[in-house]
Amino acid sequence: MPKLRTHKGAQRRFHITGSGKIMRAKGGKSHLRRKKTSRTKRLYDEMLPVHPSDTTRLKRLLPYGVE
Repeated sequence: MPKLRTHKGAQRRFHITGSGKIMRAKGGKSHLRRKKTSRTKRLYDEMLPVHPSDTTRLKRLLPYGVE
């Protein structure tokens, strides 16, 4: 069977943990951020788990996981 291609856009946006969970960053991080409070800006730094309905689609885009 041939090697599978990794979707490079998904590779940059998602990370897979050691336990296999796919983590994502929040949207809206870079634009219009000056008017937000410091607490709100800190909340953008954390990674969140992907919704379970999206995991099968993302596992197809990331066949070998992401560093």
